[in-house]
Amino acid sequence: MQHGANALREKPPRAMWRMLLDQFTDFMILVLIGAAIVSGVIGDIEDTLAIIAIVLLNAVIGFVQEARAEQAMAALKKMAASSAVVLRNGQHHMVPAANIVPGDIVLLEAGNVIPADLRLIEAIQLKADEALLTGEANTIEKISEPLPESELPVGDRRNMAYKGTTATTGRGIGIVVATGMATELGKIATLLDAGDELKTPLQRRLTAFGKRLGLAVLSICVIIFAVGVLRGEALGLMFLTAVSLAVAAIPEALPAIVTISLALGARKMVKQQALIRRLPAVETLGSVTFICSDKTGTLTQNRMRVDQLHAAQTTRQAGDRPPAAEPWTTLFSALALSNDAHRNEHGQATGDPTEVALFLAALDAGYDKATLHHDAPRVLELPFDSDRKRMTTFHRDGTGFVAYTKGAPESVVTRCIQALGTNGQQKILRDDILAAAEHMAAQGLRVLAVASRRWAALPHDPDAEHVESDLLFVGLVGMIDPPRAEAKEAVALCKTAGITPVMITGDHASTARAIAFHLGIADVNAMVLTGPELAIMNDDEFRQKVRHVRVYARVDPAQKIRIVEALQAQGEYVAMTGDGVNDAPALKRADIGVAMGKGGTDVAREASSLVLLDDNFATIVGAVREGRRIFDNIRKFIRFAMTGNSAEIWVIFLAPFLGLPIPLLPIHILWINLLTDGLPGLALAAEPAEKGIMQRPPRPPTESIFAHGMWQHIIWFGLIIATVSLAAQAWAIHLGSDNWQTMVFTVLTLSQMAHVLAVRSERESLFSQGLRSNLALLGAVALTFGLQMATVYLPALNRIFRTAPLNAQELGICVALSALVFFSVELEKLLVRRGRLYQTAAC
Repeated sequence: MQHGANALREKPPRAMWRMLLDQFTDFMILVLIGAAIVSGVIGDIEDTLAIIAIVLLNAVIGFVQEARAEQAMAALKKMAASSAVVLRNGQHHMVPAANIVPGDIVLLEAGNVIPADLRLIEAIQLKADEALLTGEANTIEKISEPLPESELPVGDRRNMAYKGTTATTGRGIGIVVATGMATELGKIATLLDAGDELKTPLQRRLTAFGKRLGLAVLSICVIIFAVGVLRGEALGLMFLTAVSLAVAAIPEALPAIVTISLALGARKMVKQQALIRRLPAVETLGSVTFICSDKTGTLTQNRMRVDQLHAAQTTRQAGDRPPAAEPWTTLFSALALSNDAHRNEHGQATGDPTEVALFLAALDAGYDKATLHHDAPRVLELPFDSDRKRMTTFHRDGTGFVAYTKGAPESVVTRCIQALGTNGQQKILRDDILAAAEHMAAQGLRVLAVASRRWAALPHDPDAEHVESDLLFVGLVGMIDPPRAEAKEAVALCKTAGITPVMITGDHASTARAIAFHLGIADVNAMVLTGPELAIMNDDEFRQKVRHVRVYARVDPAQKIRIVEALQAQGEYVAMTGDGVNDAPALKRADIGVAMGKGGTDVAREASSLVLLDDNFATIVGAVREGRRIFDNIRKFIRFAMTGNSAEIWVIFLAPFLGLPIPLLPIHILWINLLTDGLPGLALAAEPAEKGIMQRPPRPPTESIFAHGMWQHIIWFGLIIATVSLAAQAWAIHLGSDNWQTMVFTVLTLSQMAHVLAVRSERESLFSQGLRSNLALLGAVALTFGLQMATVYLPALNRIFRTAPLNAQELGICVALSALVFFSVELEKLLVRRGRLYQTAAC
């Protein structure tokens, strides 16, 4: 076949073994594998097994996520039609859609999924639902006439029908102009197939952290080994000590802590109507600086509703009960009767969204179509026509007939000769009516004008020019897809959190600007950048403007990707929301793609990292809060673990320079590492969000994980813990106690427990947080204390750990010295709160 099959191509899936192997290529994972090997060499089988278990758990979770992530193309293929009716050699044939070629003539009827891109040559009341391409809920009326402009957005090409969209009403005939990957749906598939998965901020930070840590630990251990040998220590002992320090200095629990933190966060977010498809996306939310949101369904309710009515020079809100007098009686009767919406078997209004909005407005005002239709049945109609921009229906009215005409104000008002007022027919003030329509449109309302005309008898040859003339103006109706009630508050919270909300929509510029102003995304005079305007900008010009644009209108799928890439080129982290097939490429390219769970397509959901189960913008803001909490807790674990690890290194390193013997045995180092990095570290993952978490700006994309005083804290408090440990050793040796090694061992363990209680917050005091706000951590500290006391007082463990029971005075000294660490951290936080230390942490 010259043009190939009319189907979407798929790239070969990545082999399962390759996906699994890739889980072990991260530098931090390689360091852990090295640590496991070394632990096995020195005989520490327990630590080896623990590290291997952590590495395998991390690999399995990553493999499962990745195996499920490549489903977008399969979902896209499901949207294509399976067969179609074509005209070949003068005969109608039902053929598989994959066999359609350019030049085929396709026949369309209501309900058909369009099998290829068609240039329509006949369109009889044909409307199509193109939401999957345009993102807009309104059906598009199709025509067969040529359009004056050649370069139009997809939503404005009304003489075209596109593959994957659905014919909702009417019928038509079209010539196939594109098939397979050459269709608009195929172009989206090409965009979706391009580009690799982006690494999350956390993945980038941890990769850099792992590389630096590996080099630092190796260097320090070589120095300690060399210094010990030069002092005359036994070569074997120093080798085991250096290797034990190397194993202890690597926070092997970090991947587990990260995975568990993300998993717990994902579980919590499901309860908040946010479903995480890729675990790293949980943390990415905390780094987001721009949220590019679709309008329809996310910021708005995705249902048209009558918002304002204007008649007799008076404007009323739709919820206000109108008086039972003219012109309101005629206006609501027209809305109910000149309407193709109806109720289904469940009592729900169905039909075109505009017609449903008018139907419900009349019903709410007490004008039931079913009741009115009994007395005024429809007997004739002139369907809506895009050239006339009007429709007219005739209804029996007593001994005569009444015709109701509705359509665009500029089309209807100019054909009216009088207006219906509170006292009957009166002079029409066209300029005032059109000004009122313009004012309503400026508020983002879609405006229809309603008029009527009485007939003694039905016209024999109902010609639109004759029937829709000499009309009586009745009123204006303004409709809107109303903003979600909670969206405005969510937008304000975004701004407070330093996140810039941006609206990207396929709707018209005036509507987009009005909704954006109502929600607080942009001011009333904000620039709206349209798709055609964006198309003529070069990349450099657009990148200079992209940070300042808050509203985009009439954009196509490729332009959404361009917006995301321009923001990313400026160093921003971008969340993109969407629901249609047209959004999928941008969802995949964004740092975090957010799809709609209720009204979205499978394609969008498969391309995204996060699915909103309630299609609500406010849910994204809640997810951002959770992402920030999780990253804070990962930072707290690194702060805690690296401070303790550095303390162990300082103790071994400084003791010889102070004339003290090596304070710890290799088994002590590995026990402290196992005890402190385990349960207390895991309990930090459950730490609740800090106060003011959404009143601070996002983390800069290039910011180190050690920013805001963290590396200073690790060094200084590592030294403080080492100092109190060595002080215990010096005190015991000075008094001639043989328990000095047990005291160092105990102080080093207990001081890390004091430290973990204090680092639950970077700023807030533990006394204001309260011990009960994280019972898991309190339990972990108590258990760790009990296990450490077991190594000191149980004879069986004394032999294994070479410890000796401490008397009351010695234990009291150990507890007191450990408490100094806690109060030192509390002092640090006090200085931070007063702005005298690590001032950047205040943000």
